[in-house]
Amino acid sequence: MKSTINEGFVIKKISPTIGSTVYGLDLSKPIPKETLKKLRHLWLERKLLVFPEQTLTPQQQTDFTQQFGELDQYPFLEGIKGHPYVAEVLKRPEEKINFGGVWHADTAYLETPAAGASLYALELPPIGGDTIFCNMGAAYQALTDKLKQKINPLKAFNASNKPNVSQTRLHRITRDALAKQVFINSHPVVRTHPETREKTLFVNEAHTTHFTNQSEQQSKALLNELYQHARKPEFQCRITWHIGMVALWDNRSTHHYPINDYTGYRRLLHRVSLKGDKPF
Repeated sequence: MKSTINEGFVIKKISPTIGSTVYGLDLSKPIPKETLKKLRHLWLERKLLVFPEQTLTPQQQTDFTQQFGELDQYPFLEGIKGHPYVAEVLKRPEEKINFGGVWHADTAYLETPAAGASLYALELPPIGGDTIFCNMGAAYQALTDKLKQKINPLKAFNASNKPNVSQTRLHRITRDALAKQVFINSHPVVRTHPETREKTLFVNEAHTTHFTNQSEQQSKALLNELYQHARKPEFQCRITWHIGMVALWDNRSTHHYPINDYTGYRRLLHRVSLKGDKPF
């Protein structure tokens, strides 16, 4: 994709629909006010920003992420020592299941799901472990008018304990109190982004259970139709991680899927979450 130069840094689109790589910024230092303003606009527009070749301490990653909003702790992971907002996303060589290895939007089961998050790559397999992101605004816009009219007024329940996603946390939860937590909240199926006012699909396989006023069985066919639609390649980009890479995504308008194709190797990233607001 064509690159553009913007006041000392270079921007290159990852795919036509979603994602941009930003070259030439050192995230270990505070971002100048005008540059941050441009970056935030780009983040909201492209929904995923990738910053290669960074060298960050946990505090520096925290400081960088905090420039995009209020920080929040992920409910099922404890922060690393001395840094409560920095959680390890880890898979050990002997483990078969990867953390969060289902299509999902982060913490959709909370009353105020995460606004976004940053991930910083520390240890990676020699090949594999890519992450796919999809643009849920583009996915909504591509629906037929008839289907839009059908889902626009709907709400759906989202739960933290759906079996497919719960099993991906088994190796990482260290306290029984965390493991026993269950969060359930209902949100609009079509969400309005609080900053851009864009309409986005806000259902996901990992957490959405059923529409309000319908059973899980009654909801299944339509939900599966929406899941499959959102995963079309034209709404996606795929990022290949490199040591020192940082990814920052907008959780309000994206889904992502961490690919589990590197069993036998260790993979470690640090994650910092941004607090969101109640979907409407």
